Amino acid sequence: MSQPIKNRREYLFLYDVSFANPNGDPNDENKPRIDEETGKNIVTDVRLKRTIRDYLKDFENLEIFVREIADEKGKIQDAKARAKDFENDPQKILNECIDVRLFGGTIPITTGKNKDSSIIYTGPVQFNMGQSLHRVKLEYIKGTGAFASSQGKEQKTFREEWILPYSFIAFHGVANENAAKETNLSNSDLEYLKKGMWEGTKNLITRSKNEQMPRLLIEIIYKEDTHSHIGELHRYIKLESQKADEELRSTEDFILNIDRLLEVMEEEAQKIEKVLYKIDRNLKLNKELSSPKITFEELGEFVR
Repeated sequence: MSQPIKNRREYLFLYDVSFANPNGDPNDENKPRIDEETGKNIVTDVRLKRTIRDYLKDFENLEIFVREIADEKGKIQDAKARAKDFENDPQKILNECIDVRLFGGTIPITTGKNKDSSIIYTGPVQFNMGQSLHRVKLEYIKGTGAFASSQGKEQKTFREEWILPYSFIAFHGVANENAAKETNLSNSDLEYLKKGMWEGTKNLITRSKNEQMPRLLIEIIYKEDTHSHIGELHRYIKLESQKADEELRSTEDFILNIDRLLEVMEEEAQKIEKVLYKIDRNLKLNKELSSPKITFEELGEFVR
């Protein structure tokens, strides 16, 4: 059995969307989520975790606990029924389901004589709510569908949707080495996590979420016995552009300033073992990701 991670990790993940809805709010006409005070786009951590889960299941063929499974009648399986797929054995669920090792979860267990209980695993990997690094513009689009509204009618149905012409989104996350002991989160699991973020975002091809591209992934690996981290990495970067925020349409319209991010990393250099990163060729930084005080390594292909 793999050993749990011993080093705390911290993540900064940046991606963008173009003429799409990165995360609709079902309580508000499925509009993209926008902070009314700042005008910035909000994406829930649940949305990012779903992207990772879907990729690991569909492309890496890994077992996922939290997923939709329908019976022959189309009824969606609930968590209690899902636990029965693993013989109500919490250890078997941990051993087989990478998403529980990563994100934790509440597992309902039937213990016999119709007695039920729940086991709660705290997820070692947690993300903040993602947010765009700029104010966004909300646009309403109305068009015709491919079919008539009912049989015998010539008029086609209308399709209505809300989109963002552009949003450059930042997520911050932490992998906690103490919580990893409970779920047995391994270094191999974290390799899949990074691949799920990067490749999962690129392969998230739905009508509302097409044109999503990963732009930058940073992983700070702290030294053993370091039980703290920088925190809020997304607050130490900013976009620099001659255009107004709402006019941004691609990475060609701005430069990402990482001055403050490098400064805070150097302030914590004695705690950092190394920093791994992957950058898209179209993202322009104001300087290289490097420092005389810290080891930086560029990620190539993800290692399993």
